[in-house]
Amino acid sequence: MAERILMKGNEAIAEAAIRAGCRHYFGYPITPQTEIAAYMAKRMPKIGGVFLQAESEIASINMVYGAAAAGMRVMTSSSSPGISLKQEGLSYIAGSDVPALVVNVQRGGPGLGGIQPSQSDYFQATKGGGHGDYRTIVLAPASVQEMASLTIKGFDLADKYLMTAMILADGTIGQMMEPITFEDAEIKTYDKPWALTGTEGKRKHNIVNSLYLKPDELEKKNFERFEKYAEIEKCEAMWEDYMMEDAEICVVAFGIASRVAKNAVAAARSEGIKVGLIRPITLWPFPNKAFEAAENVKAFISVELSMGQMIEDVRLATGCRKPVTLCNRTGGMIPSPDEILEAIRNAGKGV
Repeated sequence: MAERILMKGNEAIAEAAIRAGCRHYFGYPITPQTEIAAYMAKRMPKIGGVFLQAESEIASINMVYGAAAAGMRVMTSSSSPGISLKQEGLSYIAGSDVPALVVNVQRGGPGLGGIQPSQSDYFQATKGGGHGDYRTIVLAPASVQEMASLTIKGFDLADKYLMTAMILADGTIGQMMEPITFEDAEIKTYDKPWALTGTEGKRKHNIVNSLYLKPDELEKKNFERFEKYAEIEKCEAMWEDYMMEDAEICVVAFGIASRVAKNAVAAARSEGIKVGLIRPITLWPFPNKAFEAAENVKAFISVELSMGQMIEDVRLATGCRKPVTLCNRTGGMIPSPDEILEAIRNAGKGV
């Protein structure tokens, strides 16, 4: 039987990254993700890795860029305002087609907001964030176990597709403790002949660059990149179905909101309401196929810790053919099971 370890969500990310082969971490402390940096500061020197607390978030993401260009498995982590500061560097990483893992343990906003959990960075994560045409693979854990397993998955996807993967978590899952296991983790390795590792006079120089002064050359790179993104949308979307077999109402939620929503779905079922849950695990690519399969659903409810961001993707996934309503809390508040249950009852009145 696999050994189970009691860990905090943030620490699970750090340990999983190390087990996935990450030996370079660059970051800057900010609540509620500082435990990731603290864990790395203790562990990296003991395993021959590099931990560096940069002078700023801007410096740390550019250090990530350098290590990624050298072919290293590298990670940074921050929380919402810090991720905003990293956006220019993330655009350079995307434009250079090198792999990296970024962790955002979200807090409320705009501005400094508060240190309580939020999901209001959804647009920033899934629609690009920095300048230019690019995408980021976005993984949304709903448990401490997934904080670990999706971190390993994120490194694999980043290396496979030569792009940034992001763990989009929230302060609640980052701080909670649950028993997890690492034994079943599948860790892949990828050849990186493009990396800046020195030629030793045996090959041509590699160049990692995001600057293309000729318009036709830059256009060609963008079209090639979006062909890759289309392949990712086709092959890498992940989601969980819960009680969707006969559902006439569908709740859509991710992260901590999905755990609360699952309790509300169970309570609604006990009242005879045919309701189910779709939990997107990848926020980009968004799991559109899950909604294509929900043929019997007559109404959708998007449950979010924001003013309503994922709801736009739900509407697109359903072709705007069915009503989609919002059940939300913001400012660091989490919807209660009773609040979600009431939203389900209200949706049921029109079914």
